[in-house]
Amino acid sequence: MTTGLDRLILALDTDGPGEARELLSALEGELKYVKIGHRLYALGGLPFIREITASGFSVFLDIKLHDIPNTVSMAVDILASEGLWALTLHGGGGRKMLEEARKAKEARSSGINLLGVTVLTSFDDASWEEAAPGCPMEAALAKRAALCRETGMDGIVCSPLDLEVVKKEAGGLFTVVPGVRPAASGDDQARRAAPLETVKRGADYLVVGRPILKAPDRVAAVRAIASEIEEGLA
Repeated sequence: MTTGLDRLILALDTDGPGEARELLSALEGELKYVKIGHRLYALGGLPFIREITASGFSVFLDIKLHDIPNTVSMAVDILASEGLWALTLHGGGGRKMLEEARKAKEARSSGINLLGVTVLTSFDDASWEEAAPGCPMEAALAKRAALCRETGMDGIVCSPLDLEVVKKEAGGLFTVVPGVRPAASGDDQARRAAPLETVKRGADYLVVGRPILKAPDRVAAVRAIASEIEEGLA
């Protein structure tokens, strides 16, 4: 039976590995998936990832690879053998880059999930127009979702508000959704939604960081969000 905890990914955006270890120790048995981003990867590297994996968590490495195809292929070649649950790549990197990433995964016979990032949740319409003048965000979302499907990605990362557009093009790819907030917050996630709404929109996995990290009782926060996810699934 699928529970809310099966769909919840904790964004482990702590100051360093020490704080991350303390948090995960407190949450052991409460959740399965954790997301490691640039800071912890820079500070702890592969040894830290191996440590977290060995402790029983499924690790989602969110470093959004975006480079020439050969460079990305070489990175995936290494990371695909590290027991990761998932790894992100920018859909904007193009067809050849995504294809080479998939080939590197297949060459390693790896079970890693390659996730294509559509448009970052920090973009609003004004900042997107500045970065991609003349290209409507919805068009970019649809094209990148289709490209991820065509190149054999396993899943797609998108904003809660982008799910309707993305899922039309994603086929059988699962969706991982950041920008999830139980209540309004004044942070840098421009396109966000609450867990219940996000699940009802069709999200498969929800990424939550600050609402858990900043909670006075982190275990209670995890359970409350999981409960809201379950309500959405029902």
